[in-house]
Amino acid sequence: MKNVYSNIYSFNKKTLKKSVNSLKLGNIVSLPTETVYGLGGNAYSKTAIKKIYKIKKRPKSNPLIIHYYSFKEASNDVLLNKNFFKLYKKFCPGPITFILKKKKSSKIVSSASATLNTIAIRFPKHRVVRTILKSLNFPIAMPSANLSSGLSPVNPLDVYDEFKKKVKIIIDGGQSKIGIESTVVDLSGKPKILRPGIISPNQINKTVKIILPKRNLKIKSPGMLKRHYSPGLPVVLNQKPSNDKHAYIIFGKISDNRVNYFNLSKNADLKEAAANLYKVMRKIKKKGYKKIFVSRIPNIGPGIAINDRLRRASK
Repeated sequence: MKNVYSNIYSFNKKTLKKSVNSLKLGNIVSLPTETVYGLGGNAYSKTAIKKIYKIKKRPKSNPLIIHYYSFKEASNDVLLNKNFFKLYKKFCPGPITFILKKKKSSKIVSSASATLNTIAIRFPKHRVVRTILKSLNFPIAMPSANLSSGLSPVNPLDVYDEFKKKVKIIIDGGQSKIGIESTVVDLSGKPKILRPGIISPNQINKTVKIILPKRNLKIKSPGMLKRHYSPGLPVVLNQKPSNDKHAYIIFGKISDNRVNYFNLSKNADLKEAAANLYKVMRKIKKKGYKKIFVSRIPNIGPGIAINDRLRRASK
């Protein structure tokens, strides 16, 4: 990607140092992860946490995910248990977030966890954010780099579209490979999934037995608000538009290839569909469509997460 934006930086030794210094000063830096791009700040700094909530216009009841390099650093702030270690060994670093009980000695700013006695933690896989985490002596609180309730960004230009130059440093780590947010598993009691992701409930269940969560759960992690992941347009599920003035998101091999049709995956690959979901929705909005209709997406594997995002976007 040719860079013509003064606040989007390629990742190298110079920008590593620039990012680390900025985070140490309590500033916000946008960083790539394998799921989506995030807005990172020092999780031990009240100033940084306040900036994150303010710039995102995020409800204070919605906690942040705290990112660590490894479980050794996380053990300073949360109580690790056997279920955590089973899932950590299987899926980390990677697109999974754990809800664990907060230690009384934890330095995590209370507002970062919405004053709860639990913390959402993650160990991202992307080389850029792992290199930065390894260079710090504190974890990074990092929600997605978008305005609250909107679409998460999957490349640096998406972040720029959201905030322009309000974020002084945006690190270019390429297109996010997964394209939707992490799976969230609550391990503070009986294991349950609070937010589906690319790691499916079936995959989790093979390692740790999970229970189905009740509805109207207390918000313990991002992605639990009823309305979320909105492209800023009305979204209608499982219906076909009656005219070509509305966009139609489709999936799989379809012979009809109209200009208002946007295919998440011609090969009917649900992982590819997940990676394309936010990219396609942003494209539709930029093209000026006023409404999005969505065809049925198989509710299996990654399709569970895709349907969760679409359902919340349609609220």
